[in-house]
Amino acid sequence: MAFEPPPRLVRALGETAPDGDEWLAALPEAARQAAALRELTVERVQVPGGRSSLVVLVRYADGTPAVLKLAPPRFRPEAERAALAHWGGLGAVQLKEGPVGEGVLVLERLHPDVSVRSLPEAKALLEAAGTLRRLWVEPPGGESFETVAERTGRQAEAMRNTAAGSEAGALVDAALAARAELLAAPPEHRLLHGTFRQSKVLAGERMPWLAVGPDPVVGECAFDLARLVRDRVEDLIASSSGASITRRRVRKLADSLELDQERVRGWTLFRAVESGVRALRVGRPRDAELLLEFAGWL
Repeated sequence: MAFEPPPRLVRALGETAPDGDEWLAALPEAARQAAALRELTVERVQVPGGRSSLVVLVRYADGTPAVLKLAPPRFRPEAERAALAHWGGLGAVQLKEGPVGEGVLVLERLHPDVSVRSLPEAKALLEAAGTLRRLWVEPPGGESFETVAERTGRQAEAMRNTAAGSEAGALVDAALAARAELLAAPPEHRLLHGTFRQSKVLAGERMPWLAVGPDPVVGECAFDLARLVRDRVEDLIASSSGASITRRRVRKLADSLELDQERVRGWTLFRAVESGVRALRVGRPRDAELLLEFAGWL
């Protein structure tokens, strides 16, 4: 079978490696070898798939369905492996195989085409929040996960460089000020999903909904809600009441998970501005416009 990378993955990897990507060029052969080594029968590549990895639906020799996932080192597959092993299937997809150092994971097969986005919005947010709560546990000993301060520190520097002299300058200043205040006194230290949103919660067999695709980080729980608050941002922007819906969403999510509303709002602001500025940097002006308008509501 041809392991053709989906267009979404090719575009996304092009943004992070504009001068060429040796990993992407070697991906078809790497996928063939990974499947052959484990004696997996390949069904199909998942399309449209994700933006940071190749996802292949496979079966073991006994017919057990599974997912073969390959990701480049810059997307920290070893951190994902460690987080999934620590969660042990509670709230997240179960790790079946994940040898250290290979960037290859074999995971429990969920229903890849059914996420909580298929539910009405209020129900989707409720189910997503309930899934996320189960992931917020004490970090494992012996594993060195990136912290929220470290990750956002890199992002803050890139934001300053990109937004200098641009129209986004005022929003960047507000986002950086919010980050500094939030990092001054974080209320807890938990293992977080890191990139949680509705599309990261898939239907399963042993549990109704399970999280996939973490980019784990350690820090306060409010950081993990920021992407969920802005889910379906295109619909929010198109709505005449988008700003009020957004503020209500911050309040409801914070209340349902017993978090401080202002901390949820602050991290949502920082992460929306960071995503918007990054979209500007890689040449996606329409995405940047949506994200920065959303950030302005906060």
